Amino acid sequence: MVSTFPNPASVDLSRIRLSIRSLQPQLIEWRRRLHQQPELGFQEKLTAEFVSRKLQEWGIEHQTGIAQTGIVAIIKGNKLSTQKVLAIRADMDALPIQELNEVPYRSQHDGVMHACGHDGHTAIALGTAYYLNQHREDFAGTVKIIFQPAEEGPGGAKPMIETGVLKNPDVDAIIGLHLWNNLPLGTVGVRSGALMAAVELFDCTILGKGGHGAMPHQTVDSVVVAAQIVNALQTIVARNVNPIDSAVVTVGELHAGTRRNVIADTARMSGTVRYFNPAFEGFFKQRIEQIITGICHSHGAGYELEYSSLYPPVINDAGMAELVRSVAEEVIETPVGIVPECQTMGGEDMSFFLQEVPGCYFFLGSANPDKDLAYPHHHPRFDFDETALAMGVEIFVRCVEKFSN
Repeated sequence: MVSTFPNPASVDLSRIRLSIRSLQPQLIEWRRRLHQQPELGFQEKLTAEFVSRKLQEWGIEHQTGIAQTGIVAIIKGNKLSTQKVLAIRADMDALPIQELNEVPYRSQHDGVMHACGHDGHTAIALGTAYYLNQHREDFAGTVKIIFQPAEEGPGGAKPMIETGVLKNPDVDAIIGLHLWNNLPLGTVGVRSGALMAAVELFDCTILGKGGHGAMPHQTVDSVVVAAQIVNALQTIVARNVNPIDSAVVTVGELHAGTRRNVIADTARMSGTVRYFNPAFEGFFKQRIEQIITGICHSHGAGYELEYSSLYPPVINDAGMAELVRSVAEEVIETPVGIVPECQTMGGEDMSFFLQEVPGCYFFLGSANPDKDLAYPHHHPRFDFDETALAMGVEIFVRCVEKFSN
């Protein structure tokens, strides 16, 4: 919990270079501009126009319209020691949430809100692009900055990869960050291996036989069948998964019936599956259908099942995780600083990039309870301590310098 960590007021910013600290007012301005104009996945037209306009002002080579609204900027260093290519990824989309914050920069788009920090990610990536463009003599090789649409769904990483964003020139490694209100300002969560979970989704309709609530013998009660399925699904993790592994099967929706004295003809349920171990790919789909089939057959019911794999797990490369960790130790100075045990069952389509090239995705602590900036992600009052913006730029810039040199 956030309260177990040091007070963010004690965070030392002296390790952030003065030229990046001086960018902080602009980073805040960009972030708040983006926050006021949130857009859903593949609809980020205003966001993309803003990013492209800034890159054009700075004379940075970039391509727009990738996977509809994505952008890729290319910045080449002037040092000649290496030709390596490092990519930096930032997501741009918002969520279908009505903002409840009473701030001057609150969302101007009804029912849409940056409730996960992607406005901050985009601002940090813009700040990194601006700085690197002004200091090309400090690094070698090439930096690709990927502004990605639709992380919240249905996923923009895969279509961007399919259009070739990791090619011409070929990317050698990739990094990305997530502002993280589960950690306080002045901390970085980084680890090798699994950081975030695979995301799989299922929708099931139980096909029973409706009738009068007083005459159940004439029916096949879809509610009874659904209730048994919900309970039985919990045995998959409890009895089919090694306790050393982590996994979740959650039924988040269950809908059936219209009146108290009517046995429902159908029942509909929807849920999600999460796991870290890539070896589980395909396992939960098979096991869930086996359970549904068995229970429905025993009651004389039918079913319709739709199962989809949204994102694979986020798996960090050990070498790139060490690079990020070493840089974070140079930038962050608090009693805790680096948090290695920072896994979450949340999902992220950064995972598709990490399947293609070695890389590291990490969390940048952004909560500050003293300023009432500690609401969880996807909450209508979500906001973060903007001091993290300059920290993010400093970490990205140092990663570029260290990777290339």
